Amino acid sequence: MIADWLRASRIGSQDEIVARLADTGVSATQATVSRDLDELGAVRIKRGGEIYYALGEQVDPGLAAARLDRLLADWVDSIVVAGNLLVLKTPPGSANLVANAIDAAQVEEIIGTIAGDDTIFVALADGTDAAAAAERLRARRSGA
Repeated sequence: MIADWLRASRIGSQDEIVARLADTGVSATQATVSRDLDELGAVRIKRGGEIYYALGEQVDPGLAAARLDRLLADWVDSIVVAGNLLVLKTPPGSANLVANAIDAAQVEEIIGTIAGDDTIFVALADGTDAAAAAERLRARRSGA
């Protein structure tokens, strides 16, 4: 939710995020939000005299690719081809974070993701060689 909010609007403080979370029924502390922002790669920027949080890829698109590589290495346990899909397995609770990074990185051959708790379905563009796409993600995961 936090990543979606940062993409959609300008949020100037962690307290504002805590309040938004409370409005959705999620109890969080400022310290928890701070850690969440760090994990998301959010940074404070100043534009037009306004200071607000933005995701790193909103500031520098190259950061989205680097973040994806880091998350693939840290959180993806396996990448398996299933027809024209890739299935990525993560530890419980990590799939959404990785799926958001895949979407933000705008990998040309990937048209979208669906994330559960520990599984991500990656939809590939028509004509994409699924095995080759899987190998490219595996290479990114291993830092090659």
